[in-house]
Amino acid sequence: MNKYLIFFLTTLISMQAYSEFEQLTPSDILIPPMPLPYDEQVVSSEELFEFIDNTIITGKQPVIIFGGNWCPDCRILEGTLELATVKSFINKNYQIKHIDIGRYDRNMDLMNFLNIENRKGVPRVVILDLDKEILNSSTSSEWTTARDRKQQEIFDYFQKFVVKN
Repeated sequence: MNKYLIFFLTTLISMQAYSEFEQLTPSDILIPPMPLPYDEQVVSSEELFEFIDNTIITGKQPVIIFGGNWCPDCRILEGTLELATVKSFINKNYQIKHIDIGRYDRNMDLMNFLNIENRKGVPRVVILDLDKEILNSSTSSEWTTARDRKQQEIFDYFQKFVVKN
């Protein structure tokens, strides 16, 4: 009987933790083709600073996503960010800048600039707070396997890093 009680309590606790985040609706489904968010542009450190500063002025958190349109994980991540429920949440809390890394030959210096390990594997997501501190440096490469993840899991990740005012 004790193991059933433990199972019940564990399930109840995990459901409470799970429910603290907003949930996707049945209409939030990925529909191909996935978006192509990268523009092949070179971004200077000054442009990146300007993006971060201008975003913080609006009261939103800056998010920088390094990737390329050739990458299925980048496109699935972007498709998830475009789902209606997720997009509404993102627009309320964040501003996103996509930085094209080409074939690991473009804008790679900006990872070093942000103190993110410069290595292969994208997308690389960098979430900052309103003090320009990186909140997710240890998990910035979390979504290099986005195609193997549930959309709710991706949504929860972004919900987890919102700074409450």
